[in-house]
Amino acid sequence: MIRRFSDFRLLLAWCIAIFCSYFFGLGFLGGFYPTLPGVFLSVLIVQCLTAIFALRLLVRLDALRNAQSVDFFLCIALALGLIFFTWRMFELLSQYPQMFDAQALLPESGQIWSFLGSSVLTLFCLAWLDRKKIIQNRFAFADAYLPGAALAGIFFTIYFQTALTFNQPVFDVDDIFFDADGLLWRTRFTTETVVDYYWRSVHPFVLILIRPLVAFISFFLRGDKLTAAIALISITGALCVFLVWYFVQKNSGHSLYALLIAAIFGASAAQLVFSSLIETYIFLAVTALLFTVFLLSNAPFGLLVTTSVLSFGITLSNFVQQLIGFICVRRNFREWIKFGALAGLLILPLTFLNNFVYPKSQPYFFIPSSLNAEAENTFAPSVPRALAVARVMAMYSMVAPDPLILAEEIPFLKVWIFKAEPMRLSEYATSLDTALAASWIVLILLGGFLFLKNFARRDNRFSLTFLLILLFNFFLHLRYGKDVFLYSTNWTYALVLLLSIAWADLAKARWFQIVLLIFVFLLLANNFRLIEVMLYTSARHIQ
Repeated sequence: MIRRFSDFRLLLAWCIAIFCSYFFGLGFLGGFYPTLPGVFLSVLIVQCLTAIFALRLLVRLDALRNAQSVDFFLCIALALGLIFFTWRMFELLSQYPQMFDAQALLPESGQIWSFLGSSVLTLFCLAWLDRKKIIQNRFAFADAYLPGAALAGIFFTIYFQTALTFNQPVFDVDDIFFDADGLLWRTRFTTETVVDYYWRSVHPFVLILIRPLVAFISFFLRGDKLTAAIALISITGALCVFLVWYFVQKNSGHSLYALLIAAIFGASAAQLVFSSLIETYIFLAVTALLFTVFLLSNAPFGLLVTTSVLSFGITLSNFVQQLIGFICVRRNFREWIKFGALAGLLILPLTFLNNFVYPKSQPYFFIPSSLNAEAENTFAPSVPRALAVARVMAMYSMVAPDPLILAEEIPFLKVWIFKAEPMRLSEYATSLDTALAASWIVLILLGGFLFLKNFARRDNRFSLTFLLILLFNFFLHLRYGKDVFLYSTNWTYALVLLLSIAWADLAKARWFQIVLLIFVFLLLANNFRLIEVMLYTSARHIQ
């Protein structure tokens, strides 16, 4: 046993587990289970799971160090940069105690002895599991997914902090951030008041999909549905990062390249914002990504239909994206008909079920008059609007500009990117965001060149899928949306995955990997400022 304790990897995994459990086991869960047994058990569970994960990850990293030392150092640099950003975000949020309660992630003084006791027990458990080779044998199946899971875990900690901040009850009106209906969805997902007071039919059965998930998580949080919804939003955002990593890794066969692409996606303005706001958009992103991964993995037909139906239930227009993907990838007319028929058979019963469980929560989507509520969000197409939509889609969803600060009808200053009427659009105002936006455009142009160059000798089914999804969203929002940035999760994943395929020839090029790594760090620094502006602006109205 003592010899096992001298194993550096085992001790390092234990130290990582202590660090993680200090905030999530002792700090966060300790607030829900403050008694001595509660703290002891919470910390023990978090530490054991984290330590096992960390130990397997360290074994994989050690193998990478021996086989490809440059990949190893780039992975470590990426991890350290993201951890530093996580800490800087915690420091920033802590400057606004009226919105962010740092104590929610920090322990109370009387709980430290339980923490120390469970930490010692975790070490003995780890040593025993290691000696019996249980960790090596029983958990080896997960090794292939560890890099993506670790990256997603870091982004979860980022999103969770900001989600704890921007979903407080003090934000008691809609449209504060990017025209998002924060109050509406916070109310519908976490309270018994489920009516859509805008009386819209475009979310046919979202309640029976999301509310059970909130209730399930709240079971472990002593019935706190608000915190459960916050956790769900953050988990979903992190899952999106993992799915991007999985797609790129499986498609390119290069894990470091997949990590860099997924990190760019996770650090994008769209992901940072909508993995932090209780709304429907991050759920649309995850269903779209799940459908894409299922297509790539040649998943069973029923799983594809189910995922597309879930997307329809959250927002009916997003079913088109799944339909585009299915038609482009599964080039079989009979399967197209079967796909549409089965989806149609499921959609109506689930819509009726939603309104049976939650009577009068919203109108039925198949009643034409129910779409009248969306009229105020539609605008005449024009060249200026087309240019503005293209700018938001290609640039602002990734590299955040200086947002618009609008003093209008609500008792908060609005933080928006795009205002439809009268037309106003954010601009890049600093040397960092201007240079970064220019760099992103260069990367897009590079991807476009490589896409055209390799078009004739590649399987372009997924590339065409993502390209058509981008075009669909462009033409949709040429008419629809007050702040087009609100819908950015519907296309950001498609843009990133399209570029990841186009750049695939450069996946192993060291200079390109370093360029992507530097871009991740600069993107984090730039988009950090967007969160800072959101905080500063809204804090002026909160005492």
